[in-house]
Amino acid sequence: MEKEKKIVVPTKIVGIFEKSKTFGFVKPDDKKNFKKDIFIPKAFIGKARNGQKVVVEIIKESIDGKKSEGKIVEILGFPDEAGIDMLSIIKQFELPSEFSKEVINEAKLVSKESISLKYRRDLREEEIFTIDGEDAKDLDDAVYVKKLSDGNYELGVHIADVSHYVRENTELNKEAVNRSTSVYMLDRVIPMLPVELSNGCCSLNQGVDRYALSCVMKINKKGDVIDADVFKSVINVTKRMNYHEVQVDIDRNNEEIISKYDDEKREYAKENIEADRDYLKHLDLMAELALILKNRRIEKGYLSLNIPESKITLDKRGKAIDVGIYDTSFSNEIIEHFMLTTNETIAEKFYWLDAPFIYRVHEKPDEEKVEEFNKFLLDMGYHIKGKLSELKPKAFAQILEQVRGRDEERVVSTLLLRTLKMARYDAENLGHFGIAGQYYCHFTSPIRRYPDLFIHRIISKYIEADYNVNDWFKSKYYGRAEKYAARSSLCEQRATKAEREADDMKKAEYMENKIGEEYDGIVSSITKFGIFVELDNTIEGLVRYEQMEDDFYIFDENRKTAIGETNSKIYKIGDKVKIVVIAADKELRRIDFKIL
Repeated sequence: MEKEKKIVVPTKIVGIFEKSKTFGFVKPDDKKNFKKDIFIPKAFIGKARNGQKVVVEIIKESIDGKKSEGKIVEILGFPDEAGIDMLSIIKQFELPSEFSKEVINEAKLVSKESISLKYRRDLREEEIFTIDGEDAKDLDDAVYVKKLSDGNYELGVHIADVSHYVRENTELNKEAVNRSTSVYMLDRVIPMLPVELSNGCCSLNQGVDRYALSCVMKINKKGDVIDADVFKSVINVTKRMNYHEVQVDIDRNNEEIISKYDDEKREYAKENIEADRDYLKHLDLMAELALILKNRRIEKGYLSLNIPESKITLDKRGKAIDVGIYDTSFSNEIIEHFMLTTNETIAEKFYWLDAPFIYRVHEKPDEEKVEEFNKFLLDMGYHIKGKLSELKPKAFAQILEQVRGRDEERVVSTLLLRTLKMARYDAENLGHFGIAGQYYCHFTSPIRRYPDLFIHRIISKYIEADYNVNDWFKSKYYGRAEKYAARSSLCEQRATKAEREADDMKKAEYMENKIGEEYDGIVSSITKFGIFVELDNTIEGLVRYEQMEDDFYIFDENRKTAIGETNSKIYKIGDKVKIVVIAADKELRRIDFKIL
């Protein structure tokens, strides 16, 4: 059993070093947790130069209001050097960014293994496809859809069999447990596994034989999975596609959509459709089944939140040059609904087998938070139906449907998300509120998530034992499932915080040269110190009350509004406002607005 490294409060802090004649001090990047500078005795300055980003180890905690003392253990470089800002975040969250020689050597060795058909079904003649983003390198899922003679559908989902290469009691597995997840920070990825696996032998690249764990489902016209077979296989992907290409192909018969294409896009569509003509029937069938699955999910109360994802464009030196919304289409939803269906199918099958497993759980929200959310909705003319103590996902789904396409949709979706609990991993099946499902797990991304890799290992052992697994095995692996679920949840939270920090930093950097520019925005949150306004491009800034010159504003905590003391003007969440950018600070991750 691998020993785990605990995630604790950081003992190392990243910040800017400022030097004097006899001592120095470091201004921490993390102002939320470290409000005071850290004193650096001369003996512990080393070769650090004034203004450099450094990593400090605390050697003496703050006592009686005095500054903490530390020593510089690593010099990162000057803040304006390319990549130093992102490196600072990596160090701040103590993300393991380098693989040891032992891990790399193991990865190189196992990646050279030749493919064998032993104990596997040969699916190399099947027409199987990957659909991912244009820049994706770790392709861990491939699909096909067939229409059966009885009118039902056959959905085949084939996931990279990473567990074949990452064996227990190896350095590779210890490192995978330690990292538990890949971290995606704009222009870089900190992978869970070395590139020899993540981009190499485990990636389902076009035209090469690959090991897979396959789930082939029979689905009726209502979208119900009426049969499922899980087995080990060898596949050879017929064609790699990206979301943009697939959407163009799906839209080819919709003259209204095609007419809106510009000349360049129309020409691209014409060439692309011609090139993909042999595969169009597959894509049409995929779209047909995905729509059935989507409608079934909506009927159950699946929470489809309209919260756009930020798309931050960086130049060659890593500087933010544009911030917008990541463009998604129905082609993204095709894969989403196929993967959701597969994850539910796998979770239900192995739950009833009483297998030691890691589930993806999302518990019911706290009643107090739901009441608070309902108060906000009432002010906007909506309300949650039914008893809040017996809340079902469908009650939230009905609200989302009512605001669909309206100005307030984005704000309502965001506040609903804040009302929900955070999804996590657990060895117990506690259901998933967000997808309105009783059974759910993460099975489809073992290259980048350890829970997926772990349950692949469990599934493989069940298949190898022809599902005759003894109690000793179950007891042994249930304990591991508990530990790995807890570890993975912690690492996921750390990764999410690091990714958000990177986004916030680059958004502030982008706005640093937008001082004085005016934008339309919407009030996204109101606090005791000011009003947060979100722009159309997802950038959020703070309007401090002291910057509101027309009156003195008071925060009403119960109604989450700001009320003018003299003019009684009320600002509430969802209000449209026009703002001017008055300040932006990349180091502080802060953007300040003023309402016009």
